Amino acid sequence: MYKKKKKWLAMILAGGQGSRLKALTDNVAKPAVSFGGKYRIIDFTLSNCINSDIDTVGVLTQYQPLELNDYVGNGQPWDLDRTYGGVRLLPPYQGGVGGDWYKGTANAIYQNKNYIEQYNPDYILVLSGDHIYKMNYKIMLDYHIEKNAAATIAVIDVPLAEASRFGIMNSDENGKIYEFEEKPPNPKSTQASMGVYIFNTATLFHYLEIDEKNDNSDKDFGKNIIPLMLDSNEALYCYKYGGYWKDVGTIESLWEANMDLLGERPKINLVDPNWKVYSRHFPSFPQLILEGASISNSLITEGCEVAGQVNNSVLFGGVKVEPGAVIKDSVIMRDCVIKSGAVVNYTIMDEMTVVGAGAKVGAPCEDGNEISLIPRAKTIDENATINEQNQLQMKLQYE
Repeated sequence: MYKKKKKWLAMILAGGQGSRLKALTDNVAKPAVSFGGKYRIIDFTLSNCINSDIDTVGVLTQYQPLELNDYVGNGQPWDLDRTYGGVRLLPPYQGGVGGDWYKGTANAIYQNKNYIEQYNPDYILVLSGDHIYKMNYKIMLDYHIEKNAAATIAVIDVPLAEASRFGIMNSDENGKIYEFEEKPPNPKSTQASMGVYIFNTATLFHYLEIDEKNDNSDKDFGKNIIPLMLDSNEALYCYKYGGYWKDVGTIESLWEANMDLLGERPKINLVDPNWKVYSRHFPSFPQLILEGASISNSLITEGCEVAGQVNNSVLFGGVKVEPGAVIKDSVIMRDCVIKSGAVVNYTIMDEMTVVGAGAKVGAPCEDGNEISLIPRAKTIDENATINEQNQLQMKLQYE
């Protein structure tokens, strides 16, 4: 049976450990970490794909893949349950030439050449599965074709003081890249790579083959493939993106991204009918806001029961806040219970945790205070005090 050639497809790198997210990624891959009341981080990349008319997506998994695999499933929530194309989970495998654990981002794509070649695409979109943003990749592809580029790299302008945290693209007035610097101590520009690449398929395969033969390579796009293409005088261009983008690679940035959802004019709109963010969200009971509850500048998801005080916080489905409990500047994930009289400040709390009556978790959101992180399914004793000084002792006590 003849199968239609695909113009392009997307490969989502979703195998990272996310160690800077600490206990949140002890049992799940970083892209499967919960976000924004009813989403997972990978929802944004998957939703961008289907909203950009990309119907063929490979999700490359490796670290703690079980929950991510279950979540993505057949791709139905993102309209990616297709007979030809759709979403495919691609773990590393043994057997055949090059079959092994993924050694780096470039090697992960190289190991899945057979998957890509069955669709014979003209272009390959390589994405990270752990960023929060909404982007029309189709506009970026049009730019790539217009520039007759071998590769196009999406960049976002960052403050100069933060530029040394990123891979920086230096380009001329036409957007052509002449230099790439990985986390430079003295950056020459503020064009930070977003980890969004479009490659001409044949060109990418050529450089992946060369890189695979180099025993000294890290098998990484930023460290190896992009510099190799530049050294070979390939035409690489910057695509400047002006919207919201957040690398939620740390506890602080994950907290900030959740806070960006709050207020009358949130920095990223999750209910835009023109660019929906889809998720495998299981409907539950409506919110139950009881007499005596006080809620301000907060996102309260379906299924929550609130009888206490919630300020400047994000509550996921199934959270219960008893009378007299107070939550401020916090992210409370699914099915947590905050008992009567407990106070939670400036905290990210993972799923199914119970905070005992009268307990105090976290310090106020002030300069110098750190965000408290409570791991999944913990029980905090009545009247206990958990803050940045004794979180280690708490972790040892309850594990």
